[in-house]
Amino acid sequence: MMNGPEKSDSVVVAVKPANKAGQPAAEWVEQRTGTKGNAEQPHTRRTQSRDSVSQGLDRVRNAARQRKKEKFTALLHHVTVGLLRESFLALKRRAAPGVDGVTWEDYEVGLEGNLLDLHARVHSGGYRALPVRRRFIPKPGTDKQRPLGIATVDS
Repeated sequence: MMNGPEKSDSVVVAVKPANKAGQPAAEWVEQRTGTKGNAEQPHTRRTQSRDSVSQGLDRVRNAARQRKKEKFTALLHHVTVGLLRESFLALKRRAAPGVDGVTWEDYEVGLEGNLLDLHARVHSGGYRALPVRRRFIPKPGTDKQRPLGIATVDS
């Protein structure tokens, strides 16, 4: 029985007796040493929501953590139409529209065409993110206001 998500069972030690007990043993059972070989396998559930993450992006994230001063120059091959679709579906559906006025529902109407267009613009260098719509909301219990940035669906 598993202990929980991404948890290993406790170490199991074989207790099987040797072949032909009572005679000189032909072979002894090798004891297990745990799951050392599995420890470095890539994980695919690393986001806070425990949704799946691309293993390629997970490797990029790990490399960025280990080599903080290194510049990454060839990452566009990770931006696929599938990744853009997953990212779109992870957005809040009832969020306020950005400066372009496009809501989640509006973008969804022609989703595949929109994603193919966005993918082409990103890979050709023609993509430019729109500015963030800035609103100020009151802080509770005070006269001060907190800035709120509302991005567009496409950015």
